[in-house]
This record gives sequence, C-alpha cells and structure tokens, in this order.
Amino acid sequence: MNWHFLNPDPKLVNRLKKEFKSSEIIARVLANRGIKSVTGSKEFFNPKLNQLYNPYKMQDMDIATDRIITNIHSKNPILIYGDYDVDGTTGASMLYLALTELGAKVIPYIPNREKEGYGLSKVGIDKAKGLGVNLILTCDCGINAFEPIKYANSLKIDVIITDHHIPDEILPDAFAVLNPKRTDCDYPFKDLCGGGVGFKLTCALSEKMDQPEDLMYKYLDLVTLGTCADMVTIKDENRIIVKHGLKLLSNGSKPGITALLKLVGLENKSISVGQLVFGVAPKINAAGRLGDANRSVELLTTTDKQRAKSLANELMRENHKRQIIQQEVVDAAFNLIHANIDLENERAIVLAGKKWHPGVIGIVASKVKEEFHRPTVIISYDKNGVGKGSARSISGLDLYNALAASSKYLVDFGGHAMAAGLTVKEKSFDKFKKEFTKYVNNTINDEQLIPSIKLEGILKLKDIDSRFIDFLDKLAPYGPGNMRPSFASKRVEIVGNPRIVGNGDHIVFKVRQNQKVVSAIGFNMSEHYEKLIKGLPIDLTYVVEVNEWQGRELVQLNVRDIKMSD
Repeated sequence: MNWHFLNPDPKLVNRLKKEFKSSEIIARVLANRGIKSVTGSKEFFNPKLNQLYNPYKMQDMDIATDRIITNIHSKNPILIYGDYDVDGTTGASMLYLALTELGAKVIPYIPNREKEGYGLSKVGIDKAKGLGVNLILTCDCGINAFEPIKYANSLKIDVIITDHHIPDEILPDAFAVLNPKRTDCDYPFKDLCGGGVGFKLTCALSEKMDQPEDLMYKYLDLVTLGTCADMVTIKDENRIIVKHGLKLLSNGSKPGITALLKLVGLENKSISVGQLVFGVAPKINAAGRLGDANRSVELLTTTDKQRAKSLANELMRENHKRQIIQQEVVDAAFNLIHANIDLENERAIVLAGKKWHPGVIGIVASKVKEEFHRPTVIISYDKNGVGKGSARSISGLDLYNALAASSKYLVDFGGHAMAAGLTVKEKSFDKFKKEFTKYVNNTINDEQLIPSIKLEGILKLKDIDSRFIDFLDKLAPYGPGNMRPSFASKRVEIVGNPRIVGNGDHIVFKVRQNQKVVSAIGFNMSEHYEKLIKGLPIDLTYVVEVNEWQGRELVQLNVRDIKMSD
C-alpha cells in the first residue's frame, strides 16, 4: 500500500494552529478540509437546515411543481416510480409520505429486478395506465428512459423525472426533468442522491402550497438513508441533510426504521454513516435483490408497529439468503479471475456468468474491485443471452466515460464515475470486454493499481487525548468527501503479546510511544503478524476510534497498514 501524505499550505496550518489554539495535527486536518478560519469553520461544524439551497434553482422545478399541484387539486393519482436499491426505495417512500401529506393521491411502485429490469419500463407504464394514472413521478431513475417516456406520452401519461445519474446531451421528452447534473441546470450542488433530488421537489411543493418551511424536514431520515447508501459525497448540502437525518434516525421516528434498527442492534443509539451503510442498507436492499422491493417501501411507510416488525424480520431473513448466494458468486468470480484474467496485462476485470443471480452482481463487483484494486464489471446473463452488468471503479477512472467509449457494443448503460450499470448481449461480450479493457489500459497506469491511503500527517500517540477525540466527533458525519481522518505513527513499539483472532483473520495488539500505550486492531491483517513479533519498531497507518465494550469506552487504533520502521 502506498502512503500518501496530504500537503496543506504550511502558512495556513500555522494560522489555524494559533486561531484554534490546537496541535499541529488538528490544524492540518482542518486545512485539509478547506477550513481557513474559526469564523469560516462554523458552517462546517454546525450545519443548519436554513443553509439548504432554494429548490427553485433547479431547472424545471417550477413546471414540475405546477403539474403535481394540478393532480393534487383534481385528486388524480400520481404513481411514484422508484429504483429497487436503497436510494430508490427510501426516496420513493419519502415522496409517497410527503405528497400524501400535501393532499395527493399517491401510488408507490418499484419494478421487479428480474422481470422488468432497471428503471422505467413498458410494464410499469401499463400498470400505471390500468390504475388510471396520468402522471408518473420517477425517483432515482428515468434520465435515460427515452423509449419508455415516448410510450408513456403516447398513452397521455406525463412523466416527471427526478434523478441524479449523468444525463445524455439530449434529454428524454418528459414533462419535466429534475436533475442537478443537467448541463443547463444552475443548481449549486450537483451531488445529491436520487432521494435528495426528490426531497428538493417536496420542499418546493410545500413552499408553493404555502405550507410551513420545515414541513418536509421530518423525512430527512429517509433521505439520509439513501444518501449514505448511495455513497455520494458527504459535503455541502448532503452534510446538512445527513447531520440532521442521523438525529432523526437515532430518535426512531418511523416504526419500520425502529424495527430494523432494533434487529441490527442500533436502537436508541447514536448512529454513524458507516453503521447505516454496512448494517442497515443491506437489509433494505435485500428485498429488491432477491424479490419484491415494494416490501422495503411498505416497511419504511407503515404506521403499524406489528407489520413493521414482521417486515423487518422478513428483510433480515432475505438478507441472510442474499449473503449465501453472494458468496457463491464471489467464489466463482475469484476462480475465473485466477484462471482466465491476465492481471499482468489487463488493468480491468470483466467477467460474465449464466447462473449468477442478478441481484448480487453489484456487491460482487465491489468485492472483486476491493480485492484486486482495479475497475471491475460483473455481468449476469438471462436465458435469452441478455446480460445485466454492474461496474465499480477506482480513483483515476471515470466509469461513465469508460462505458461510453465502448457503448457501441452495449444495449444501454448509465451511472456515475465510480459505479454504473449496463446491458450487453452475450454475442457482444468479447468485443465489449476488449474495448473496455483497452480504454482502461490507456487511462490508468500500474501505479494507480496499487492501493493507497491518504494521510492527514504524523500523529504522536501522546496527542490522542480527550480534546482530540472530541475534535474527531465534531468532524462527523464521515463519508465520501469527508472521510474519517487517517494518520501515521512512526517508530512505535509493540507491548505485550500480539494475538490473532477471528478465525485467523484479524490481529489485536498494543503499541507504545514515549510511555503512551494504545490498543490496536487490524481487521483482515493477520499476514502482518510476523512483523509484530520481531521486537522491532514499526510504522502504522490507522484511524482513531472509540470502541464500546461492556459499558466502557476505549480508544483504539483501527489499523490500515503496517511497515517495519527504517
């Protein structure tokens, strides 16, 4: 692993050190986050809801709200058409609850992953027509649904798109398109998740209908779930949303969320972004991966505590099944990589299988990318030879551009720089793989294939005191764009006997530097055990955490890498 030390302006660091009366390492962390003064830090440390941008700065917001209000007044139903992932289901749930509160007749609808595929489809539009719907509101999908929207228009059904995926130069012929990534959209913040775009729509609606300004804030828990799960940056407007949404989640404002938090051991606790991403989101996702994602919407919107408990248990069981299926595909993918991929000459991994469950390929792509640290595409073929694929990237490669460069061999594609989806026919797979790999090989170098860690600076163990821990707490919420700070400590000694734990995967040990002793743990780092028992100084990279154990709070280093000291 490469250690990359961030290099803030020394003059700025010195000024911050004096202004905040802090240690140099705290000043470096502040500088690395773009903070330039005590005054300028207030919005970062205390983000307030009144700092949210005017929703009417988003292109098409005015005509979208007018069209929805028409249906509210006429009592014609509105169909909310969401994606089946966490962002889509939480966003659809939020829109359903918010529009219902504003007086709309609303029907939530999440397509079946296997039968309908991703996004707006003819099947879903026909369902809307059968329900007497003349307005479809998408959530987290629709920006590339050219043919489905044309079909909806032919049935005299208007479509309002709320999406955050990268649009083509030409937009679908929808009634309105709400997407901050539109090239003609002047909205100040471009990195909202799908549910975040929907939330801005509800704020605009409540304003136009002369409702209280804070009416929609009660749904920030749902928007926060989608924001965290979709791994958008926790900066700017997203930081405000997540900061306040985490408080709502901890307070258990909705029966379904409360039931789920109880099952994962987070009820009545302060919740972090990481706990949502790894503890809660997979359970919500499981419904759509293996079956009907409308169950997730029902869980998130029900007011019946018993029904919420039943649905939460059902999603937990579904998630367990997902884990088993996922591991089978991961094992098969790893076997294929070792047998068929020329890792010396191919900087991308592109794999396809006929019996791989399409609901887990996104997670498998993530796990392969993490293990081999290179752009990865995992494709699952159906019985007709049509492959649905999920792609994940590393720093330095924009997936959307890579897929666009090989799009002549794709049926369609869409997504972000770091995650994307695609459809490819089996007969075109080899040509697609060759073209995609060629693009990747020409875009990234071998150095970028080596995992790296960004470090705030050198931290002396003696500086890990109560003020430092309090400072780390105030930097939260953490996530992309504001990751938990990583540090390095050099020439530390091992104290006592290091141990291998967790079926031989993890290591626990203690380190000392100038009489200061701190506990450390390295997850999946047992290969470093021999370094710890040599009796020689080591260098560490890590994040500092507070570990709760049997009612006690202990400071712990969560180790990322270990090297022998020079």
